[in-house]
Amino acid sequence: MIADETALKQSIEQLSSPHILVGCRIIAPGDETAILPEEAASIASHAPHVRRASGAARIAGRALLGRLGLLECAIAQGSSGAPVWPEGVVGSFAHDDEVAVAAVARDNDIAALGIDVEPADPLPSELQALVLTKREQMQMPPASWSGRLVFAAKEAVYKAIATLDGTLLDYQDIETDFLAGRATTDGRCLTVRYSTSPRLVVLAFIKRT
Repeated sequence: MIADETALKQSIEQLSSPHILVGCRIIAPGDETAILPEEAASIASHAPHVRRASGAARIAGRALLGRLGLLECAIAQGSSGAPVWPEGVVGSFAHDDEVAVAAVARDNDIAALGIDVEPADPLPSELQALVLTKREQMQMPPASWSGRLVFAAKEAVYKAIATLDGTLLDYQDIETDFLAGRATTDGRCLTVRYSTSPRLVVLAFIKRT
């Protein structure tokens, strides 16, 4: 369980920038009731834990939209599974079993945006070769959660690119470089920002040129 919600929020808030707002919520019983009627039918799963996490993510997302000066609105789930944001906004949701996160930006500042959250645990060994390129395997930092950080980064990149132009990527299509703060795929370069405690949270985005 997350013992210090304040530490989590402070860590994730550091991912925000003048153009991107990032927020989180500890998933709690009753969060499923935050799903608006306009959103309910678009969320395919009826599993209570999934709808609770979806509600928590939308609570966080609507709070960020309010900081952009927008009124509360429905954030339905599109056919691809990605959230449908108000006109003029790009954004992303993610959650694990305990934490939901959201990121939003104006689309005249940011062209594409993705976020992911993972527990700060090792990536299972059977996923290492699937997720990490050979260069990433050789250059991983010594932290036990390094492999999972790469996994989270690639999930965030996948979301950003999929909403940008519909391209669907495999893990091996993406190369991360945390020292340089970037990830590359198919000739494109995304900025990567991350926090590691008490959760691994990774933000990937492309600035509007």
